[in-house]
Amino acid sequence: MTGPAAASGTRRPLRVRTDPALGGRWTSLATPEREWLWRNPRVPAAARARVRPGDPFVDAGGGEECLPTINGPSDHGEVWSRPWAVDGDDVAHVRAGDLTLSRGLRADDGTVRARYTIDGPPGAGLLHAVHLLLDVGPGARLEVPGRPDTLVVEWPEPGAITPTTWPDGGGVPLDVLGPDDGTARCAVVATDRLDVVDGADRLSLRWGVEAGYAAPVSLVVWRNLGGWPDDGPYRSVGVEPMLGAETNLDRAAPDRKARLDERGRLTWRLTVSASHIARNLPL
Repeated sequence: MTGPAAASGTRRPLRVRTDPALGGRWTSLATPEREWLWRNPRVPAAARARVRPGDPFVDAGGGEECLPTINGPSDHGEVWSRPWAVDGDDVAHVRAGDLTLSRGLRADDGTVRARYTIDGPPGAGLLHAVHLLLDVGPGARLEVPGRPDTLVVEWPEPGAITPTTWPDGGGVPLDVLGPDDGTARCAVVATDRLDVVDGADRLSLRWGVEAGYAAPVSLVVWRNLGGWPDDGPYRSVGVEPMLGAETNLDRAAPDRKARLDERGRLTWRLTVSASHIARNLPL
């Protein structure tokens, strides 16, 4: 796994909060200057709290854990709607079907580190994404090194997949957010790193499987600038470090799924850090 690169500017302490009772949801990812996670003003907290396994996805914002798929018949997977058990100060786990997901989460020296272990039947195929919705302005940009292969999914029609290269998102720039333009795109990008730059602030994400395991990793970008849903579009921007390389487990080719090893296990890590360009900021 590639470690976090030195971001431009002054490194800032980053804290994280989660809610194990509500699907292990990330409820805050913040520096002293700002909150990075968006909350959907259209969804009351009570609506998210009422969710039970099998319910339709509730787009409350924050960060949701998506396993064993991101979309498809089980929209956003099975674990976001289930209460998690807490084993210690920074470890929680949840079971859905044949799979058990464990997450160790801590902040060391202002860097948030998540370690995920998935257990289940040997060889089982899956997708796992950390679905983070961001509170960023129209001037924000997404930085990915090079021009990696990109799949625009569910475009130009439902069920379609359009191959392209970053930052093209089927006629819209995935790296530039801008004002609302009535478009919505979901894309899978072949990368293990992302920097989100919004004014003076930078959020750096790095991820990968642990040594001894083999699985594809990628990034899902959700760029909805007032293009979804049809009956009441709104703006939401999501970045999703992912284990796998598709969004729909039922549709994914074998080489685009992550698979548990012969012991029935797979472990991967996500590291998030933040910086600010101003100097001499208080901690």
